Amino acid sequence: MSLEKNAQQAARWLEQAQRDLKTAQGSRAMGSHEWACFQSQQAAEKAVKALWYFHSFDPWGHSVLKLIQDFPDQSVASTLGKLKNQAARLDKLYIPTRYPNGLPDLVPGDAYTSAEAAQAMKAAKQVIDLVASLIQ
Repeated sequence: MSLEKNAQQAARWLEQAQRDLKTAQGSRAMGSHEWACFQSQQAAEKAVKALWYFHSFDPWGHSVLKLIQDFPDQSVASTLGKLKNQAARLDKLYIPTRYPNGLPDLVPGDAYTSAEAAQAMKAAKQVIDLVASLIQ
């Protein structure tokens, strides 16, 4: 893929990451804290994948932490390394926020709080902001 196409692909993924974060804000406002947490994880995942595309790499998987740790360019990877704690926090929201069997005897809607959603959104925003600064 050409550099221009890579930049366009990255822009698309970053735009969707930003939209996912905005949707998380709406979910939290409606009291759907589990969805706000999941949407925050998705926003961060898509942002990091945008960076992979920007650098002409092919991302694989859904773990934000793994996408950061496995980033092929070491100079970029060291900058991304600042986000490992946020990434690990968000990765824990990938499954149990969506499936009743992800938590013992609870449904996700009863298990997540507004504060947890706010923390997830903050972590996702940090990921998005750093990625945006690296792409521009």
